[in-house]
Amino acid sequence: MTTELPAMREDYRSATLDAADLAPTWHEQLLAWIGAAREAGLPDANAMVLATGDEEHRLTTRTVLAKDVDGRGVTFFTNYTSEKSHQIDQTRQVSATFPWIALQRQATVIGTVERLSREDTAAYWRTRPRGSQLGAWASPQSTVVRDRAALDDLLASVTERFSGDDEIPPPPHWGGWLIRPTHVEFWQGRTHRMHDRMRFRRTDRGWVVERLAP
Repeated sequence: MTTELPAMREDYRSATLDAADLAPTWHEQLLAWIGAAREAGLPDANAMVLATGDEEHRLTTRTVLAKDVDGRGVTFFTNYTSEKSHQIDQTRQVSATFPWIALQRQATVIGTVERLSREDTAAYWRTRPRGSQLGAWASPQSTVVRDRAALDDLLASVTERFSGDDEIPPPPHWGGWLIRPTHVEFWQGRTHRMHDRMRFRRTDRGWVVERLAP
């Protein structure tokens, strides 16, 4: 398989992207592309690859789901004791890429991060399925566990704990992060690797739109 890797490539021809094609704001454009991915039948159209780093410059990535996009930024939820949250607490900087490979496009959001209020977290928490709520209580995210049976035991214990409760409260160690973008790039694949890259960049006087070389 290794010898086949150099020949693995696609020539992107499905669409183009210019300034005139963009929505007035970065968040409207991002929502439009998420919507297009969903309409095209792509699974997890709101999935983004989140990159974080620590003070020792060790970088990690993982896929999370964006749960809100508006003029403030992009919101996701996670365990505050996880590796990603520890790294965010150290640097307050992230990059997140939405990879819609089937549509030959992607969007990347770069910016600073802050915790959502407990009120905002509680509002989203109420929309989560009960199983997801139980999982958030049960999982000591990013810690080493003995085996799968240990995780199953934790879930069984939490399930029993809340068995008599109609509503499960959000754990104190779980909540939302808000990415406040400084740069948002929209990338559309083009033939001959001459891709279209349009970037919204925040300045002291507001947002500007600029084209980047591929």
